[in-house]
Amino acid sequence: MSPEQRQTSWWVWVPTGVGAVLAPLHALARFATPDGKEDLESGAVQWWAEPAARALRPLLDWSDVDTVYRAYGKVWPVLLAATALSALQVSRSRRPGRLERWGWRLTLPGLVLMVLGLFGFFWIGLDVAYIAAGMPGYLLTVVGSVLLGIAFLRDGYRPWLVPALLLGWLPLDLALSAVLSAGAGTLPMMAAWALANSTARRGESRRSIPPGALPSSRQSA
Repeated sequence: MSPEQRQTSWWVWVPTGVGAVLAPLHALARFATPDGKEDLESGAVQWWAEPAARALRPLLDWSDVDTVYRAYGKVWPVLLAATALSALQVSRSRRPGRLERWGWRLTLPGLVLMVLGLFGFFWIGLDVAYIAAGMPGYLLTVVGSVLLGIAFLRDGYRPWLVPALLLGWLPLDLALSAVLSAGAGTLPMMAAWALANSTARRGESRRSIPPGALPSSRQSA
């Protein structure tokens, strides 16, 4: 793999890395809002949220609670847009069968709707955008991810962690959302497409080596 390809492969992981840092910070910002205070009643949340909020106070009290919550939330549609682009690039590198084609038909539009819903909610302030676009997009993406996970497993896709993350996204989402926030629940899906994209790029670099470019054992002898 060339240095340029390695650099591009590294960049596909940026949304997942940023999301992993953002998720607890955005969750803490939400816990400070009137709607989020109820989440602090959970013991699974209290054990980490209260000490973390004290340690990260400068990042949480620079403005009123709603402004802080929406400011950090503005990053999520950007990260999901980058993830959607990764998924699109992976789809173009595939030769899908019938089940996989249906998976792409649901997943890609679903990701676009999720981006639009979050953009409308956090950037424009339209609460209805999340209900009208974000939630339908989420459901489409979950179903599409299951179909793609099954299709990838049937095709012997490697690394197996990609279909495993796609199939396990819904339960992982529910678990992470219960402890952190809804944004945190997207991290397994984001990681799946980052891994799939970097794997596809490595495959392209291997296919780009023309036959005969490497010396044969007879020539080297």
